[in-house]
Amino acid sequence: MEQSENSGGNPSLEKEKPAGSAGQSARKRAARLLKRAILAGYRLLARSLPVNRRIIVFQSSLGRDAGGNPRAVCNELVRRGLSRRFRCYYILNEPEKYRGGLPDGVRPLKNARLKYYFIMARAGVWVSDTRFQNYMIKRRKTLYIQTWHGTPLKKLGLDLTSLHMAGGENLKEYQREFRKNAASWDCLVSQNPFSTEIFRRAFGFRGRVLEIGYPRNDILVAARRVESPEGKGAAQRCGAEAEQRNRGWQDSERGGEISGIREKARLACGLPPEKKVMLYAPTWRDDAFYSAADYRFETAMDFEKMREAFGGEYVLLVKYHYMVREHERWNRWPDFVFEAADGTDISELYLLADLLITDYSSAMFDYSLLGRPMYFFAYDLEAYRDNLRGFYFDLEQEAPGPVAATTEELIEAIRSAHGEIAEQYRERCRRFCGKYNPFDDGRASGKLAEIILNHAEGGAFR
Repeated sequence: MEQSENSGGNPSLEKEKPAGSAGQSARKRAARLLKRAILAGYRLLARSLPVNRRIIVFQSSLGRDAGGNPRAVCNELVRRGLSRRFRCYYILNEPEKYRGGLPDGVRPLKNARLKYYFIMARAGVWVSDTRFQNYMIKRRKTLYIQTWHGTPLKKLGLDLTSLHMAGGENLKEYQREFRKNAASWDCLVSQNPFSTEIFRRAFGFRGRVLEIGYPRNDILVAARRVESPEGKGAAQRCGAEAEQRNRGWQDSERGGEISGIREKARLACGLPPEKKVMLYAPTWRDDAFYSAADYRFETAMDFEKMREAFGGEYVLLVKYHYMVREHERWNRWPDFVFEAADGTDISELYLLADLLITDYSSAMFDYSLLGRPMYFFAYDLEAYRDNLRGFYFDLEQEAPGPVAATTEELIEAIRSAHGEIAEQYRERCRRFCGKYNPFDDGRASGKLAEIILNHAEGGAFR
């Protein structure tokens, strides 16, 4: 209809449509043939080139950023000076965004380009928090560390009973590909026993699970211990096991580093220094997408009401999930709503935030380490839980903060965060953190660095 209306009946314009379609089809065929040729070459390299154990590749969020667990491990290797002994690469879809943003000695590697396939064919260590494509070949002498990217509330992988994601896969196909991918992992990092049980079942994983906590949370543990008036109270909130391991840990030396991280994040996001920060970090919606790779930002939050209620004291910082590709413009609230800057790691935003607003995201588990206020804006709770994904536990019963269905309820919950209500949720947060963060002792990055170092030096993974 649109083509017909715009052409105005002009025959010359009508003839251009099939020509354009034919040209587009030819380009797609050429792209498919080129990809086949590149993958054939990659398979040949992966069978013939020797594995170099001193080549280490990192990938975060399918190459969409350079943060999370892999980045924390990468930073630890650099801190130890190992990036001078090894060749470290960070896989990125848009490496130009990270010029100067990677640690010293770490090289950006453009995803799915010729050099990428050459490096992946030879690399001795893969570190990722998401899945590589199933056509990638994990070689026997390559160590693949799957850090994953969060403790799950939402059902995963083989536990799903329906599929609503973009891409056109049916459930059986999706689960078959998931199981195949998980079979290539040598080890899988877990934040807690709850996750370990779910991961083994939901991923069909039979390999070694490393119950060491999340590397990205090391800095949060340090921050909590520096800030706590209870005498380095992160361990007190997260169980005696973590407390025992933390004895002698000198986090006071990191106080300046933590302050620097906060200031850097505030400047990167353009936030005014005199305002407190509300971090809004919701998850993605499987059925809200633009394309197979790009999901929409979905929310029912009334930002005008939030500004009226809190604009004098706070700014609202919005952090998109890595699956979301949005171009939302916040011009209506230029002094209140800000978008998290590209390249800012979520752990840096946690340190910056005075309170967190989330929904069904794994952000709740990590942020609970800080012992700061947390609120759940669950405007679509029933639809998400009962139809879209399903949950592993009752959010309303376990959430370490108030659960609100409307903006009005959210505003009231934040305003009421004092007295008996505040104490009620502090106690719930302590229980929550003890259950879901028992292994977060501030040293997960170092433990993985030791495993990588041992492998790179020719040792066996045990």
